This record gives sequence, C-alpha cells and structure tokens, in this order.
Amino acid sequence: MAEKVHVLVVDDEDGVRDLLEEYLSGQDYDVSTAESTQAARAVLDAAKDVNPVELVVLDLKMPGENGLVLARELRDRGDIAVIMLTASGETIDRIVGLEVGADDYLTKPFDPRELLARIRSVLRRSRAVTSAVPPAGGVADGRGASSSRTRISFGRCLIDLEARRLFEPDGTEVPITAMQFSLMEVFLSNPNRVLSRDRLLELAHKRGDEPFDRSIDIRVARLRRKIEENPERPQTIKTVHGMGYVFVPKTG
Repeated sequence: MAEKVHVLVVDDEDGVRDLLEEYLSGQDYDVSTAESTQAARAVLDAAKDVNPVELVVLDLKMPGENGLVLARELRDRGDIAVIMLTASGETIDRIVGLEVGADDYLTKPFDPRELLARIRSVLRRSRAVTSAVPPAGGVADGRGASSSRTRISFGRCLIDLEARRLFEPDGTEVPITAMQFSLMEVFLSNPNRVLSRDRLLELAHKRGDEPFDRSIDIRVARLRRKIEENPERPQTIKTVHGMGYVFVPKTG
C-alpha cells in the first residue's frame, strides 16, 4: 500500500497548525507540524528515511528566523514543493517568496478548502517520475538499458518532459521548481509566439487569481539564469517590450 503524501505545516500560530493538521489529515494526508524553522528542519530530517516530506505549507512571517530562510533551503534541495502563507496585502512578501522558489502562495486569512485545492494542484505539477535517469542522452528502462525517450533542447540545457526534469549538457540535473517546469512547458507549446505576462500566469499557474505580473518577471529571470548562456543577453526567452516574452527555439 502506498504511503500517504507527507505534508509539513510550519506556522507559529497554534490555531493554524491545529486547524490544518485536523483538516488535511481528514483529506488522507500524513500531516506534521512545526512552530518554527528550526523545528521544521528536525521534522524534515526525521522523516527523510521513513516518509519524506513532499510539500511544505510555510508561513513567511514568524518570530526569530523567518520562513524565507527555510524556503531558500528547500529550493536548493529541489525535491520539496512549497506553498507559502503571507499576510493579506503583503505583496513584497509574495514577490520575495516567489523569487526564492515557492510554488504557490495563499494570503491569510484563508479557507482550508482553497489551500487543499492549491496543494493538489502543486503536487500534480511537481511529482516526478521516480525511475532513474542516466547522465547521458537516454533514460533507463526497466532492464537497465537506455531507452529512446527524448530530451528536448531548451536554451543551453535539455528538458525531459516525461520525468519533468532539467539537465546540463553533461547530464547533471538542474534543480527546478514545479512552477519553473510549468513555465517551460508553456514556452515549449508556444514557440516563437509572444505571450503576455497575464497569459503566461494563466497558462503556467493554472488558476484564476488576479494577474500578478511581477511574479512572472521574477520566474522568467530565475529560469534564464539556469538555461541561458548569458542571462543578461537572453537568446532563448526574449523580452518583447510592452508585450511580454517569446520563446525562441534553437535552429540548426
């Protein structure tokens, strides 16, 4: 029997932790809670060999070390999705949180049903194929051989659409967030087509919130740093001033 998805709720408010632990447990998730980033690290370490945490619901504003520090650490690991909680109206928190690699955000106060919908959406985007991927061109099949599954060129990197992974030319895996991968998928589906910020947000984030243009600029900038030869002079994801962005595939 498959283990339940392990969700970690990190919030200094007892009421929030208790509410989400009860609600998400009732939705068949394995839920742990932590009142601080230090306590969250202890939970992450304790769970890694048992049932690793797959998604963290993370409050950004907490006494002592704030949630952004932990969000950066989770981004560097690349294997744990993050939904951040921010105070209503704190736009700068959302911008910084998205910049460090959070997959989604929700403002307080919130409806647990909306958080559940966000969790399900983020997990659908972030859950990768668990089979091993060898360092060179193909992908291991069940016999340990290399299959012909295609890796597509995306800037200086190679993208494996089935495994939802990004690789350096030498086969080294490049950590990416679920949102960054969704953004690459949108660009790949619309080559040489100018997409506005609103349209990119709509297609990549798959939700009907108000447009949040700044978040797309941040995500594109972070993606460029991973896939462009020179992020300051991008050749793969180009800016079309006053209109949006365009993906220009390599030719030849």
